[in-house]
Amino acid sequence: MQQLYPHPGDVDQATLVDLYAPPPEPSVRVNFVASLDGAGTLDGRSAGLSGPEDKRVFGILRMRCDALLVGAGTVRDEGYRALRLDEQRRRWRLEHGLSEYPTLVIVSGRADLDPAQPALADAPVRPVVVTRNGTDTTHLEPVADVIRAGDHHVDLATAIGRLRADGHAQILSEGGPRLFGSLTAAGLVDELCLTVSPLLAGPGAGRITAGPLAPTPEHLTLRHALLADGQLLLRYGR
Repeated sequence: MQQLYPHPGDVDQATLVDLYAPPPEPSVRVNFVASLDGAGTLDGRSAGLSGPEDKRVFGILRMRCDALLVGAGTVRDEGYRALRLDEQRRRWRLEHGLSEYPTLVIVSGRADLDPAQPALADAPVRPVVVTRNGTDTTHLEPVADVIRAGDHHVDLATAIGRLRADGHAQILSEGGPRLFGSLTAAGLVDELCLTVSPLLAGPGAGRITAGPLAPTPEHLTLRHALLADGQLLLRYGR
Protein backbone atom coordinates (compact mmCIF):
# COMPACT_ATOMS: atom_id res chain seq x y z
CA MET A 1 0.00 0.00 0.00
CA GLN A 2 1.20 3.51 -0.84
CA GLN A 3 0.22 6.89 0.49
CA LEU A 4 -0.36 9.41 -2.29
CA TYR A 5 -1.35 12.36 -0.11
CA PRO A 6 -0.27 14.20 1.97
CA HIS A 7 3.04 12.34 2.44
CA PRO A 8 3.83 10.02 -0.50
CA GLY A 9 5.51 6.76 0.42
CA ASP A 10 4.99 3.14 1.43
CA VAL A 11 2.62 2.39 4.31
CA ASP A 12 3.21 -0.47 6.76
CA GLN A 13 0.64 -1.85 9.18
CA ALA A 14 1.59 0.37 12.14
CA THR A 15 1.46 3.49 9.97
CA LEU A 16 -1.90 2.43 8.55
CA VAL A 17 -3.36 2.05 12.04
CA ASP A 18 -2.08 5.54 12.92
CA LEU A 19 -3.52 7.03 9.71
CA TYR A 20 -6.99 6.01 10.87
CA ALA A 21 -6.70 7.37 14.39
CA PRO A 22 -10.00 9.05 15.28
CA PRO A 23 -10.12 12.74 16.17
CA PRO A 24 -9.68 13.61 19.86
CA GLU A 25 -13.30 14.73 20.20
CA PRO A 26 -16.34 12.41 19.90
CA SER A 27 -17.12 11.74 16.26
CA VAL A 28 -19.22 9.79 13.79
CA ARG A 29 -17.17 8.14 11.05
CA VAL A 30 -18.82 6.52 8.02
CA ASN A 31 -17.16 3.78 5.97
CA PHE A 32 -18.21 2.76 2.45
CA VAL A 33 -16.90 1.23 -0.76
CA ALA A 34 -18.10 2.31 -4.22
CA SER A 35 -17.38 1.65 -7.89
CA LEU A 36 -15.93 4.26 -10.25
CA ASP A 37 -19.43 5.00 -11.54
CA GLY A 38 -20.92 5.41 -8.07
CA ALA A 39 -22.48 2.02 -7.34
CA GLY A 40 -22.66 1.05 -3.70
CA THR A 41 -23.28 -2.65 -4.32
CA LEU A 42 -22.83 -5.44 -6.84
CA ASP A 43 -25.71 -7.91 -7.00
CA GLY A 44 -27.18 -6.28 -3.92
CA ARG A 45 -24.12 -6.55 -1.69
CA SER A 46 -20.97 -4.52 -1.12
CA ALA A 47 -18.59 -7.50 -0.97
CA GLY A 48 -18.04 -7.57 -4.73
CA LEU A 49 -16.61 -4.03 -4.60
CA SER A 50 -14.15 -4.75 -1.82
CA GLY A 51 -10.65 -6.25 -1.83
CA PRO A 52 -7.95 -7.39 0.58
CA GLU A 53 -6.60 -3.91 1.37
CA ASP A 54 -10.07 -2.42 1.74
CA LYS A 55 -10.89 -5.24 4.14
CA ARG A 56 -7.69 -4.48 6.07
CA VAL A 57 -8.82 -0.89 6.58
CA PHE A 58 -12.32 -2.17 7.39
CA GLY A 59 -10.80 -4.21 10.23
CA ILE A 60 -8.76 -1.26 11.52
CA LEU A 61 -11.81 0.98 11.62
CA ARG A 62 -13.72 -1.61 13.64
CA MET A 63 -10.73 -2.03 15.94
CA ARG A 64 -10.61 1.71 16.66
CA CYS A 65 -14.32 2.41 17.33
CA ASP A 66 -16.35 2.30 20.52
CA ALA A 67 -19.61 1.45 18.77
CA LEU A 68 -20.51 0.16 15.32
CA LEU A 69 -23.72 1.74 13.96
CA VAL A 70 -25.61 -0.06 11.22
CA GLY A 71 -29.11 -0.10 9.78
CA ALA A 72 -31.38 -3.11 10.19
CA GLY A 73 -31.64 -3.59 6.40
CA THR A 74 -27.88 -3.83 6.10
CA VAL A 75 -27.74 -6.38 8.92
CA ARG A 76 -30.18 -8.52 6.95
CA ASP A 77 -28.89 -7.89 3.41
CA GLU A 78 -25.19 -8.26 4.23
CA GLY A 79 -25.71 -11.23 6.55
CA TYR A 80 -24.07 -9.62 9.59
CA ARG A 81 -22.56 -12.01 12.07
CA ALA A 82 -21.65 -11.33 15.68
CA LEU A 83 -19.18 -8.45 16.03
CA ARG A 84 -16.11 -10.42 17.07
CA LEU A 85 -12.46 -9.43 16.68
CA ASP A 86 -9.42 -11.68 16.49
CA GLU A 87 -7.07 -11.98 19.46
CA GLN A 88 -4.54 -9.48 18.10
CA ARG A 89 -7.11 -6.74 17.61
CA ARG A 90 -8.70 -7.41 21.00
CA ARG A 91 -5.29 -7.14 22.64
CA TRP A 92 -4.60 -3.87 20.79
CA ARG A 93 -7.89 -2.44 22.05
CA LEU A 94 -7.17 -3.36 25.65
CA GLU A 95 -3.65 -1.92 25.42
CA HIS A 96 -5.10 1.37 24.16
CA GLY A 97 -7.74 1.77 26.84
CA LEU A 98 -10.72 0.46 24.87
CA SER A 99 -13.12 -2.31 25.77
CA GLU A 100 -12.26 -5.73 24.37
CA TYR A 101 -15.05 -5.52 21.79
CA PRO A 102 -16.94 -2.59 20.26
CA THR A 103 -20.70 -2.50 20.78
CA LEU A 104 -22.97 -3.24 17.84
CA VAL A 105 -25.78 -0.68 17.49
CA ILE A 106 -28.61 -1.47 15.07
CA VAL A 107 -31.01 1.26 13.92
CA SER A 108 -34.52 -0.01 13.19
CA GLY A 109 -37.56 2.25 13.21
CA ARG A 110 -39.91 -0.73 13.38
CA ALA A 111 -37.66 -2.98 15.52
CA ASP A 112 -38.44 -5.77 13.05
CA LEU A 113 -35.36 -7.78 13.89
CA ASP A 114 -35.06 -11.49 14.56
CA PRO A 115 -33.59 -12.00 18.05
CA ALA A 116 -32.05 -15.25 16.77
CA GLN A 117 -30.06 -13.39 14.11
CA PRO A 118 -26.36 -14.10 14.84
CA ALA A 119 -25.43 -10.42 15.16
CA LEU A 120 -27.77 -10.29 18.15
CA ALA A 121 -27.88 -13.81 19.56
CA ASP A 122 -24.13 -14.52 19.38
CA ALA A 123 -22.78 -11.06 20.24
CA PRO A 124 -19.80 -11.04 22.65
CA VAL A 125 -21.17 -7.89 24.30
CA ARG A 126 -24.81 -6.94 24.56
CA PRO A 127 -25.88 -5.04 21.40
CA VAL A 128 -28.08 -1.94 21.32
CA VAL A 129 -31.18 -1.45 19.17
CA VAL A 130 -32.17 2.14 18.38
CA THR A 131 -35.84 2.59 17.53
CA ARG A 132 -38.78 5.00 17.81
CA ASN A 133 -40.90 5.74 20.84
CA GLY A 134 -43.82 3.35 21.19
CA THR A 135 -42.31 0.54 19.10
CA ASP A 136 -42.78 -2.95 20.54
CA THR A 137 -39.35 -4.32 21.46
CA THR A 138 -40.44 -7.11 23.79
CA HIS A 139 -38.95 -9.77 21.51
CA LEU A 140 -35.55 -8.03 21.47
CA GLU A 141 -35.09 -7.14 25.12
CA PRO A 142 -33.67 -10.56 26.12
CA VAL A 143 -30.73 -10.07 23.68
CA ALA A 144 -30.25 -6.29 23.37
CA ASP A 145 -30.55 -2.98 25.17
CA VAL A 146 -32.99 -0.52 23.59
CA ILE A 147 -32.67 3.21 22.98
CA ARG A 148 -35.88 4.99 22.01
CA ALA A 149 -35.58 8.33 20.22
CA GLY A 150 -38.17 10.13 18.11
CA ASP A 151 -41.89 9.61 17.51
CA HIS A 152 -42.42 9.41 13.74
CA HIS A 153 -38.86 8.48 12.80
CA VAL A 154 -35.67 7.65 14.68
CA ASP A 155 -34.06 10.81 16.05
CA LEU A 156 -30.42 10.01 15.33
CA ALA A 157 -29.04 13.10 17.08
CA THR A 158 -30.76 12.11 20.32
CA ALA A 159 -29.71 8.48 19.92
CA ILE A 160 -26.06 9.38 19.35
CA GLY A 161 -26.18 11.68 22.36
CA ARG A 162 -27.38 8.72 24.43
CA LEU A 163 -24.63 6.50 23.04
CA ARG A 164 -21.99 9.09 23.91
CA ALA A 165 -23.41 9.44 27.41
CA ASP A 166 -22.94 5.68 27.76
CA GLY A 167 -19.25 6.03 26.85
CA HIS A 168 -19.35 5.44 23.08
CA ALA A 169 -17.35 8.48 21.95
CA GLN A 170 -16.09 7.12 18.62
CA ILE A 171 -18.92 5.79 16.48
CA LEU A 172 -18.36 4.00 13.18
CA SER A 173 -21.25 3.63 10.73
CA GLU A 174 -21.12 0.93 8.05
CA GLY A 175 -24.46 1.82 6.52
CA GLY A 176 -26.57 1.22 4.80
CA PRO A 177 -27.28 4.02 2.35
CA ARG A 178 -30.46 5.22 4.07
CA LEU A 179 -28.72 5.47 7.43
CA PHE A 180 -25.85 7.38 5.80
CA GLY A 181 -28.36 9.73 4.17
CA SER A 182 -30.15 10.29 7.47
CA LEU A 183 -26.89 10.97 9.31
CA THR A 184 -25.92 13.47 6.59
CA ALA A 185 -29.30 15.20 6.67
CA ALA A 186 -28.98 15.56 10.46
CA GLY A 187 -25.47 17.04 10.16
CA LEU A 188 -23.94 14.18 12.13
CA VAL A 189 -21.22 12.94 9.74
CA ASP A 190 -17.76 14.00 10.91
CA GLU A 191 -15.71 11.73 8.65
CA LEU A 192 -16.12 9.61 5.53
CA CYS A 193 -13.74 6.78 4.72
CA LEU A 194 -14.41 5.83 1.10
CA THR A 195 -12.78 3.10 -0.96
CA VAL A 196 -13.13 3.60 -4.72
CA SER A 197 -12.88 0.32 -6.63
CA PRO A 198 -11.50 0.34 -10.19
CA LEU A 199 -14.54 -1.06 -11.94
CA LEU A 200 -17.68 0.09 -13.73
CA ALA A 201 -20.78 -1.52 -12.25
CA GLY A 202 -23.14 -0.13 -14.88
CA PRO A 203 -26.70 1.11 -14.30
CA GLY A 204 -29.03 -0.35 -11.73
CA ALA A 205 -27.18 -0.28 -8.43
CA GLY A 206 -27.98 2.41 -5.87
CA ARG A 207 -25.55 4.95 -4.48
CA ILE A 208 -23.92 4.71 -1.06
CA THR A 209 -26.46 7.26 0.25
CA ALA A 210 -30.25 7.43 0.08
CA GLY A 211 -33.23 8.95 1.83
CA PRO A 212 -34.06 12.55 2.77
CA LEU A 213 -32.28 15.46 1.13
CA ALA A 214 -29.64 17.21 3.21
CA PRO A 215 -30.49 20.89 3.91
CA THR A 216 -27.29 22.07 2.19
CA PRO A 217 -24.26 20.31 0.67
CA GLU A 218 -21.51 19.82 3.22
CA HIS A 219 -17.84 20.34 2.39
CA LEU A 220 -15.31 17.83 3.71
CA THR A 221 -11.52 18.05 3.55
CA LEU A 222 -9.29 15.28 2.22
CA ARG A 223 -7.15 13.93 5.07
CA HIS A 224 -5.28 11.25 3.14
CA ALA A 225 -5.32 9.22 -0.08
CA LEU A 226 -3.91 5.69 -0.28
CA LEU A 227 -3.48 3.38 -3.27
CA ALA A 228 -3.58 -0.42 -3.10
CA ASP A 229 -4.36 -2.98 -5.79
CA GLY A 230 -5.87 -0.27 -7.99
CA GLN A 231 -8.22 0.89 -5.24
CA LEU A 232 -8.17 4.41 -3.82
CA LEU A 233 -8.70 4.56 -0.07
CA LEU A 234 -9.76 8.06 0.89
CA ARG A 235 -10.35 9.68 4.26
CA TYR A 236 -12.30 12.92 4.45
CA GLY A 237 -13.20 14.95 7.53
CA ARG A 238 -14.83 18.18 8.64
